[in-house]
Amino acid sequence: MRVSHFAFSLALGLGFLSAATVQSQTIYPLHRAEILAGSKFDFKVEFPGAPKEAVTSVTINGMDPAKILGSKPTFVEREDGQDYSALVLRDVTLTKPGIYTVSAKMGDQIKTVSWDVYAVQKPRVAKNVILFIGDGLSVAHRTAARIMSKTISEGHYGGELAIDDMPHMALISTAGTDSIVTDSANAMSAYATGHKSCVNALGVYCARNKNTLEHPKIETIGELLKRKMDMSIGVITNTEIEDATPAGIVAHTRRRADFNDIVKMFYDVKPDVIMGGGSPNFLPKSVNGSKRTDETDYLKLFQEAGYRFASTDKDMKDAAADPKTTRLLGLFNTGNVDGALDRRLLKKGTVAKFPDQPDLTDQVKAAVTVLSKNPNGFFLMVESGRIDKYSHSLDAERAIFDTIMLDNAVKYAKDFAARKNDTLIIVVGDHAHPVSILGSYDDDRAGTTPREKLGVYAEAKFPNYSAPDAEGYPASVNVSRRIAFNFGAYPDHCFNAKPYLDGENVPAVAGPAKGEFVANEKYCTQPGAVRLTGNLPKEANSGVHSGDDVVLTAIGPGSEFFRGHMENVKVFRAMVSALAVPVKDRAKK
Repeated sequence: MRVSHFAFSLALGLGFLSAATVQSQTIYPLHRAEILAGSKFDFKVEFPGAPKEAVTSVTINGMDPAKILGSKPTFVEREDGQDYSALVLRDVTLTKPGIYTVSAKMGDQIKTVSWDVYAVQKPRVAKNVILFIGDGLSVAHRTAARIMSKTISEGHYGGELAIDDMPHMALISTAGTDSIVTDSANAMSAYATGHKSCVNALGVYCARNKNTLEHPKIETIGELLKRKMDMSIGVITNTEIEDATPAGIVAHTRRRADFNDIVKMFYDVKPDVIMGGGSPNFLPKSVNGSKRTDETDYLKLFQEAGYRFASTDKDMKDAAADPKTTRLLGLFNTGNVDGALDRRLLKKGTVAKFPDQPDLTDQVKAAVTVLSKNPNGFFLMVESGRIDKYSHSLDAERAIFDTIMLDNAVKYAKDFAARKNDTLIIVVGDHAHPVSILGSYDDDRAGTTPREKLGVYAEAKFPNYSAPDAEGYPASVNVSRRIAFNFGAYPDHCFNAKPYLDGENVPAVAGPAKGEFVANEKYCTQPGAVRLTGNLPKEANSGVHSGDDVVLTAIGPGSEFFRGHMENVKVFRAMVSALAVPVKDRAKK
């Protein structure tokens, strides 16, 4: 029997169906994506079973994708040598708002998704946007910071936090495309791109590519505002600058740990202000202490590009005070910048090695001074990142002190914004931690264990921290009646309800079984310590995030956008709406 060329191709192309009938095509961007008109993104369709192009077809609104996207996608059989084929087109834009229906056909299987392409309404109401991320900031962090920094008596607080004293508020849900509990990379990516992704991903959709840098990309707000509006961009944190939240403003990678590549991405985008820790990834491989795998000297490259470099608080302030400074790179620690409790009171962590690290509030002051020189306005992302890290290590007092530090930074930003009322300020956690305030630990209660020291209901007496100083910090956290700030997810560890005065808590350490962690015996012999059996898998050595909503508060032009419950991608939409990001690119000079 004679078989036509098409029938033979069809038979070859459909040979995969018996082995992969449960799989279907995957279209990126995913279903229900909200796409800002004029923004850039990568279009990709993955066909399982590695079919040939002849047995596949893709349409957008019933038409050839080339007619909608402006150029013809490339079809790749067995991309990366894997058992799928892909249709790919990089750096596309859609300029006409509306609902777009994308269909991908493979044999008799059809997958359809819809996209909402939107344009923002003019006029522009905000000249500047300052986005404050309290990494892991949960309701209990806010409450504990208010108790400690504003005092509480007879049920009344002595004042309001700057992060709470805002006219607009919303509940933000943070789930990603793969899990109800997200990480900082995926969460920040939602704020920075307006698209949901998966755990550990920055500025990409999570496809099947082997190369972490080749997953379908979405333009970040840092790239977008520079390209379309010539605004200044600032990224500051008290973590390593390559860490997930700050990296989210510039990065495109499936793996948040790609620190060397992320430094290159910072250099490619060139935010005008970049400040945090993490200097080793800027140094060439041959330099002692470097973490690079190549000989590229990014400190030198940034300085050649016009950046003033600062390695201390004094350097930073001197640079900001110089009217000639329009670009500032500050790297204040080889790792994370030490938190407020260690820098101010305890002098633990790496304070002895780095005695002149800046406070987050001073970083904000310096950044605003430099960024304000641009008449086109600025976008500034500020992260108080160690709220999260101290919550992972079950270190309540350090997490609370860094929440107070965030509040001080927000107060300065609000004072700045009040001068002209042209700045939108947003304060939000990227995700939550399972934390809550149960009452107070009272050393005057009988017994020695945390259970015996815990007062609940009528016995939850008000803490007796000393009167806070002008910045809201008490003189000591080692008082007799303390906030009972408890963690709902933890590994095996020992606990005595006392502050960790000798350094950040390390709740669990590697155990005898490979990949499993056990309680850190350092804490098990302390007075009153109890041994707690963890409620997390044994491979966990610290606390984890939760899927709870986070609270967002906002003030300034455009803040009325926030109300009720919202998905995290709406934060991006609010920012670009307040700035009236245009569909068309700005004219090149």
